[in-house]
Amino acid sequence: MRTTILVVDDAAFMRMMLRDILESEGYEVHEAESASRAVEVYEQVSPDLVTMDITMPEVSGVEAVKAIREIDPSARVLMVSAMGQESMIAEALEAGAMEFVVKPFQPAKVLELVKKCLSA
Repeated sequence: MRTTILVVDDAAFMRMMLRDILESEGYEVHEAESASRAVEVYEQVSPDLVTMDITMPEVSGVEAVKAIREIDPSARVLMVSAMGQESMIAEALEAGAMEFVVKPFQPAKVLELVKKCLSA
């Protein structure tokens, strides 16, 4: 069975970029454009890993991590953040995220962290 990854970002181009990187490595990718949609898709798909944007309208990625970890305490989450969001990254790690990658990112770095999270 293929490894499934849920990509959560309010920016369509970021979801597309992550989808391309992940699918090129053979991962099955699902997408959500908001934190609330991420929780719905997580319940439907039970992905092996979630990449979660920190800053999104309405509900933050940190809140989404908390909600997903309530559903599944063993959920694996890789945060994706812009520069200068150190305090939010710390909050996300406290909420249960495993790792973070900073935008703009290199595909190799994303894949390295995805593999690290999946093998943890």
